[in-house]
Amino acid sequence: MCGRFAASRRPEDLTGLFHVEKWEPAETLAPDWNVAPTKEVHAIVERPLKDAADRRPVRQMRALKWGLVPSWAKSPEGAARMINARAETVHEKPSFRRPFVSRRCILPADGYYEWVTGVEERQLEEQGRKKRPRKQPYFVTPADGSVFAMAGLYEFWRDRTLPDDHPMAWWATCTVITTEAETTPLAVAPADGPATLADIHPRMPLMLTPDRWDAWLDPSCTDVAELRALLAPPPGGLMRAYPVATAVSNVRNNGPELLAELAAPELGTLF
Repeated sequence: MCGRFAASRRPEDLTGLFHVEKWEPAETLAPDWNVAPTKEVHAIVERPLKDAADRRPVRQMRALKWGLVPSWAKSPEGAARMINARAETVHEKPSFRRPFVSRRCILPADGYYEWVTGVEERQLEEQGRKKRPRKQPYFVTPADGSVFAMAGLYEFWRDRTLPDDHPMAWWATCTVITTEAETTPLAVAPADGPATLADIHPRMPLMLTPDRWDAWLDPSCTDVAELRALLAPPPGGLMRAYPVATAVSNVRNNGPELLAELAAPELGTLF
């Protein structure tokens, strides 16, 4: 799954990298090293500009709220449960099948966090001596330092309780597509730590390599079979993973220190 990630890239770097034609400085978000569900995130989309006479798709960078609210939802209350969509079923689930065909996006990140329960913690849990075991966070990121381009979907939801001119009348929300975690060796693995991403968690955000960006964002591509082919996992061996401080587990903590690599996990032996 993907329940937390880091997004600290400068907007000007993202717009250049993704060849963005339009973005609103007013929507610029501050660097965020602890992105949690319901926060706003930068997203790359391709769609006509609002109220423009020319209806050609324009590549834009937009601020979207993480947690998709389907257009047909009666309220946005379930958004926090819609932070992920499974690649295997995204084309058929009622909440995701329409945006899968027409509203796809890329969510740029530095990488994502995943938590592992330590051996000693698991033993305590099995003995019934601890109901909520502490978990060691790991940060997963491209080994070459490139952007982690997560495949996503976005949707618009109209709050019918508000007038048309109200700034909150429309919600723009998104979700991260996930896939089975890689079982191939990590490009860089910590000593005495996980050898593969699957050792950390069975799921991972689906990272799109640059050769798939244009096709994924192209709104004219509506063939489900072609789109599903784009969701094939990226080549193995592109990622590294390392332990980080448990401070990241508290959403109130935010800063570049959260990405600092620990010499050893805080919770002792994990694997």
